[in-house]
Amino acid sequence: MSTIQETIHQMGRQARAAAYALAQLSSDEKNAILRAMAGAVRKRVPELLAANALDLAAGREKGLSSAMLDRLMLDEKRIEAMAAGIDQVATLEDPVGQVLDAWERPNGIRIEQIRVPIGTIGIIYESRPNVTADAAVLCFKTGNATILRGGSEAIHSNRAIAAALGEAGAPDHAIQLIPFTDRESVAVMSGMDRWLDLIIPRGGKGLIETVVSLARMPVIKHYDGICHLFVEAGADQEMAVDLTLNSKTHKCGVCNALETLLVQREIAAGFLPKVAAALRAKGVELRGCARTLGILPDAIPATEEDWGMEYLDLVLSIKLVDSLEEAVAHINHYGSHHTDVIVTRDEAVAERFLREVDSACVFHNVSTRFADGGEFGFGAEIGISTDKLHARGPMGLRELTSYQYRVRGNGQVRS
Repeated sequence: MSTIQETIHQMGRQARAAAYALAQLSSDEKNAILRAMAGAVRKRVPELLAANALDLAAGREKGLSSAMLDRLMLDEKRIEAMAAGIDQVATLEDPVGQVLDAWERPNGIRIEQIRVPIGTIGIIYESRPNVTADAAVLCFKTGNATILRGGSEAIHSNRAIAAALGEAGAPDHAIQLIPFTDRESVAVMSGMDRWLDLIIPRGGKGLIETVVSLARMPVIKHYDGICHLFVEAGADQEMAVDLTLNSKTHKCGVCNALETLLVQREIAAGFLPKVAAALRAKGVELRGCARTLGILPDAIPATEEDWGMEYLDLVLSIKLVDSLEEAVAHINHYGSHHTDVIVTRDEAVAERFLREVDSACVFHNVSTRFADGGEFGFGAEIGISTDKLHARGPMGLRELTSYQYRVRGNGQVRS
């Protein structure tokens, strides 16, 4: 067994022991530790900024894109948002121990279905250092021990954040950060079903497909965020321009950013020049279908690959469609089942779209950027699942629990 294997398996054994200790903590005890974590993050701002500066310098040297550097960057505002997110999680209702259902059988047996922690969770993620805090505190609140494996781009930031969280009084090894960033650590974690009950990969498609192919435990996947916005013939066009601009340019390097704009053909001649001017003012590159090019001749011709592309950059593909049915068919074929939007004043059309699009989040007259655990009121999120089992959409506290049946009687035997 290699040194990496030995180290990570030891972390797994420690996580299993920590999970049993975490399960004994009351909600008040967990919340007090979470508030101490938030305080530790605030206290360590200089250390966090210094560590992040090392990552940013290395990222520039590697030639990371501006969008990737933005995902990596911490400043005082983002660190405070991280700490505030931890404080918010401390205020949220603890799902552990909630009674989901209860009933009594004719023989007098009383049965309860109770929320319980999943146990031990491995999380593999890439360049965003705030994931270290978000994932750790959500798992901690729900009584789950966590093994975190971040990407090499953010290794200094991740270590600094994990160190801050570790000084807050949590049970030993409740939150552990793997010190290795090589690919072997991903394979070791994926095969460690003796110690990990669940694994969650957050990152590019290549990472997720690697984990899925290797994992011996359940995986909750967060595939590409290929999000669509469909401007229907009955849309308020000023609203549609605002929603398109916000969805694409508010923060383009995230999974809930808009990647494809669908426009109903009958309004395209009037709408496309308006939305194109607003997008270009923000530096967005436009790629269009043949009919789009007839209205926006200076757009770049879109290829087949563009319809299934998660750009994570200031690039947007545009396609004209003849009907709601064509829009829905395009989304269900090319989308990643993440978040898709219709802009329309026709409630009946909107309801059809919401029923027929097979995505975790379907919106009517709302920016794609609201597909977020914080915006849903969940506090920080562990990710956005594009699976259908066991969790779908923004994953908050409830999605990090399982359940057990507690059965009580007075000596009943089965005849």
